[in-house]
Parts: sequence; structure tokens; C-alpha cells
Amino acid sequence: MAWNFLSLPQISALSEQNIEGVQKKLEEFLNFRQIKTSLKEAVLLDYYVSGFWWAKEMDFTHLQLSGFMAILNFLLENLSTKHMTLEDNIKELGRAMAGIGESHSEKSGGLDFFSVDQAKAIISYLKISLFQHYKLYEYLFHSPREELIIGDENVVELVKPMDILFPAPLEEGISYDMYSSFIALPPESEVETEETDQECHPEGLQPETESLDIDPMAGFTIEDVKSVLGQITNEIIGSLQTEINEKLQMQEEAYTVRIDKLK
Repeated sequence: MAWNFLSLPQISALSEQNIEGVQKKLEEFLNFRQIKTSLKEAVLLDYYVSGFWWAKEMDFTHLQLSGFMAILNFLLENLSTKHMTLEDNIKELGRAMAGIGESHSEKSGGLDFFSVDQAKAIISYLKISLFQHYKLYEYLFHSPREELIIGDENVVELVKPMDILFPAPLEEGISYDMYSSFIALPPESEVETEETDQECHPEGLQPETESLDIDPMAGFTIEDVKSVLGQITNEIIGSLQTEINEKLQMQEEAYTVRIDKLK
């Protein structure tokens, strides 16, 4: 099995960088172009950066760093493309690491440049990284996600025509009814109608009907007024008396119930 996920020159370039430099270099080597908007690319970059930095702190040689990064990619490919379960992927890791610590083993998986202690450390790291969060990685690769469409809505206000003397009212200032009744100019058709009426009826020559004052009390005597007021008064007093009697009856019933309870 060939373990050539990253070449030795690329591993050498990564080894000379700090953690920020490793991240930038891996973005370039893995061709991640949408790291700020793609959740998948961000998770994969964190997966590889964390793994490389751990292996670097373990003082792995360049060959061992290349092999370890190939192991990370190998297990992730099993999950993403072959849909392997956690148990099957662990078995594949066991086959790949077979023969470590044995000389000229027929079952060697090609990782014999690691020592037994290094192999144990690798398994422990994978246990707390990929294997512990295996379900999350499965969700990342195999569960469809809705794409969020980010948009912006702008409201454009047009300039009012010049023939309007007063601006439209503010929402918190004055109601539209008040504005339209007392401030806004009437339509031109209404203005023309009023001018026509004024021409037909000059000042001082208004119709005779407007000058007549009609007395609303005409035709009623004092007795009629007294009779109407008496009826209204009786109705009001009668309704109040009925309401008072009902309340008194309710209070009387309440007191009776209390007295019965005290016996």
C-alpha cells in the first residue's frame, strides 16, 4: 500500500511553519478555496492541521509525518467514499498497521517505519479525534444540508414632486387622516370645481336657503319638553333601582350562606 497523501517536499515545507503557517499551507496543498463559507472544508482543514501538529510535537521524522497524514486521509476516505462503519474502519486500520515492530513480516501494511510505541500513540490519538466523533463526520459527508441564501433588501424612497407644498407626515408625527384633511392640497379637479362655484355664486349673492336659520325647537311647547324629560328621568331612575335591588339581593344571599355555615 502506497502512503503518499502528501509528498516529502510538502511535509518539509509544513515542518518549517508555525500553526498559522501550517493552516495556510494545507489550504494551498488541499486546494481549499471556500474555507470561510464551506463547513465541510473548514472541518477537514481542522482535522488535518490538528493531526499534523500533534505528529510534529511527537518528533516524527518527515517520512513518519507523511505516513501519519496518509493514515488520516485513508481513514477519512473509508468513511466518506466507502461508507464504512466505525468497526470496519478500525479493522482496516489494524490491517494497515500490521507488521509494525516485526522484521520482514508478510502481513506488513507498509507502515513499518513506525515503532510499536509510536503506533500505540497514533491509535490513542485517533481514538480521541476521528473515532470519538465518528457520527459527526458521517453526518458531515452523508447528510444533506439546506443552503442558506443570504440576501439584502433595500427600500428606496423616491423624491416627491415639486408641486407639493408640505412633505408627507412622519409615522410618529401626525396621522395620515389629519394630514390629508387639513394639510395636503386637494386634487386639482376639486380646486377647479370650487373655483367654478365661486364664479357662479359671487360673494354676497349666496342662495337664499343658506341664509335661512331653522329653529330645531320650533313646533314644541313647554309641556311637550317637560313630558319628554319626565319619561327619560323615570327610565334612568327605574334602571338604577333595579340594579340596586339585584345587588342587595346578592349580598343578602351571601350573608345567609355565611350565617348557615356558622350554625
